[in-house]
Amino acid sequence: MSAVLAPPAKDEATAATSAPRRVGLRRRSQLIAIAFALPALAINLLVIGGPTIAGIGYSFTDWNGISAPEFIGLDNWVRLLNDEALWNALGHNFVYLLIFLTVPLGVGLAGAFMLSRIRRGAALFRVLFFIPYLLLSVINAQIWRNILDPEVGLASALNRIGIHWLDGVYFFADKDLALYSVAFVDSWTFWGFLVVLFLAAMQGIDASQFEAARIDGANAWQEFRYVVLPGIRPTLTFALMIIAIGSLLTFDYPFILTNGGPAGASDVASLLVNRTAFVAREAGYASALALSLSLLSAVFLILFNFLRRGEEN
Repeated sequence: MSAVLAPPAKDEATAATSAPRRVGLRRRSQLIAIAFALPALAINLLVIGGPTIAGIGYSFTDWNGISAPEFIGLDNWVRLLNDEALWNALGHNFVYLLIFLTVPLGVGLAGAFMLSRIRRGAALFRVLFFIPYLLLSVINAQIWRNILDPEVGLASALNRIGIHWLDGVYFFADKDLALYSVAFVDSWTFWGFLVVLFLAAMQGIDASQFEAARIDGANAWQEFRYVVLPGIRPTLTFALMIIAIGSLLTFDYPFILTNGGPAGASDVASLLVNRTAFVAREAGYASALALSLSLLSAVFLILFNFLRRGEEN
């Protein structure tokens, strides 16, 4: 009986000695990983952490960006809460967000779903859709400025054939149209990125789910609703996150096409920060404005983090 029990005792002793060895190897590998990550972490702290801490400090000062800053406490933050220009700009950012949550998101989902059903030439369509996103914003803006110019653009071409719908319509100079025109140009460049993003997610869905849906008699809309949307939910949440943050921080197209005009009709928060810092030379107040945008972005990140946790559970 004792001879039968001896081997298990030996195995237990071997396991007992190997366990600390595994723990030691794991700790060693973690230390090696940390050692390799330290240079990148140091650069991050220097390039990102340093300016962030400085910006927080300057937000409590009266500073023109050149002379020595003067500490003024919470004055910049009190001014921020009562700044009509900021609330006007944030309202435009909210309109921007609503536009991006409808037009490019809807077109991106539809385009990706149609491409997922194409067996030949899908790669060519993906490249064509993605090209506007690859072009520099300055180039895209100039293209659409020429197209929508009432003197030499689309309106002029229609006028030659007797169609006068766009006569006298100044898309980027009309207070009622400027913001929507800028958002249209921006969304035109962005929806191709969403097509490629959603298409990659759709291609990761198990083909058996589509086959089962077709056997049950599902049409294309039902496949999209009951198979595709649940299958790409994490990617859709990610897209909503980058749209929300991008709409809050958008700068290039409003700056290039209208610079916030006419009369603030297309002004957005990032333009206000830029104008406050470099035109009005109120760098201290601009720091407070920029930090407020960062805080709003952090709120979006926290909300989407909760959404992603709900999906995982």
